[in-house]
Amino acid sequence: MGAGSKLNGRLLSDSEKQICGCDQESSLPLGGVSVSVRTRTQKKLLPHISNMAALVRRVLIAHLAATRNTSFLQNGGCGIRWSQRRFFSKGFPGLQARVRPLTLLIATGGGYVGYDQYGRYKDRQLEKLGIEVPPHIANEVQVTIYKTIPTRLLSRAWGRLNRVDLPNWLRKPIYNLYIWTFGVNMKEAAVEDLQHYRNLGEFFRRKLKPQVRPVCDSHCVISPADGKILHFGRVKNCEVEQVKGVTYSLETFLGPRTWSESLTANRNEDDPGTFQDALVTKEGNELFHCVIYLAPGDYHCFHSPTDWRVAHRRHFPGALMSVNPGVARWIKELFCHNERVVLSGEWTHGFFSLTAVGATNVGSIRIYFDKELRTNNPRYNKGTYNDFSYVTNNNQEGISMRKGEHLGEFNLGSTIVLLFEAPRDFTFNLQAGQKIRFGEALGTM
Repeated sequence: MGAGSKLNGRLLSDSEKQICGCDQESSLPLGGVSVSVRTRTQKKLLPHISNMAALVRRVLIAHLAATRNTSFLQNGGCGIRWSQRRFFSKGFPGLQARVRPLTLLIATGGGYVGYDQYGRYKDRQLEKLGIEVPPHIANEVQVTIYKTIPTRLLSRAWGRLNRVDLPNWLRKPIYNLYIWTFGVNMKEAAVEDLQHYRNLGEFFRRKLKPQVRPVCDSHCVISPADGKILHFGRVKNCEVEQVKGVTYSLETFLGPRTWSESLTANRNEDDPGTFQDALVTKEGNELFHCVIYLAPGDYHCFHSPTDWRVAHRRHFPGALMSVNPGVARWIKELFCHNERVVLSGEWTHGFFSLTAVGATNVGSIRIYFDKELRTNNPRYNKGTYNDFSYVTNNNQEGISMRKGEHLGEFNLGSTIVLLFEAPRDFTFNLQAGQKIRFGEALGTM
């Protein structure tokens, strides 16, 4: 063994020298180990060592990236920065909602619905105890959000679906499901055979047997349709109650009084006072109102509530929000937001009007004697109104209607609002919330 070549203080053997290829002596520090090798051997080994180090570094980076333990190495591979993705997605489960908006939306919506239902449950319990609960009115943001729902488009789609003829084998199952859901009494229908109705539209607008709805002759005003009484009484301060405690503006509901030339002159034409006073044409009279809600299971046609002449029609394109009693208690001026058709005229005691209010899936309002009327039409803009006068040079009286005569129909359930002038001693024979049928008396004088 040579005297000059040492490894850890030990002399190298000849075979070890041959393997290392040592010709000259040199000192190479490696991990605290001093190896004495010759200069030529150092020059040969250094490139191999560098290549080996680079390869090990690349393998290490690939392995750590595959296991998602690091994003990259810093400072030549000596420093490690942990992945923020792993930190938020696994280290802190409570922060997962930040990257899962659907989960957050469902949780928030479910919590709000649960809270709302609990509040309604408490209100029902208080009502059972005879305690009057004030209505919870929606704010402007809630109404705006509700109005963004494309109810007009949905109602048009529903109308087209109603006109699609059903195959014979599907008619009974579909109609029986509807009958069971909404409590329809088919024994009152003029045609009880379900196979007779080709589509849903014909079934909704089914006629009744004449004897099941006798018209009351002893009272001047009858119910124009089957439904539920939401509210009734005198109009006060130009405000009308859609349900108890929730009102809407009379002038906003009927629109500007530009149709008055078709009616009898007001008793104080020079100084009509308020909009409400301008509608009252005779001394000693007052303005009354009645709101009737037609549920989906009710008879969908409506009739003339009295003997009167219709002089003018005003169509308000608008939203088609639901008009069920719960929504009517929630949204102020609901009937002013929705699409509606106002028929104005006169009866024996002065001013008289009937308004058919549209609702969700009830964009179609039909008046039998008015072939020009088109409701829920995309060519009409919200916030406007369209007037049509039935008084012409050839017809100075307008359209004469007899009490109980067919007047129009809805495509599904909706609402009818009566506004009329009558003597002060007129009295309603009704209770809020009661069911009423077409032909039954509304009040007496």
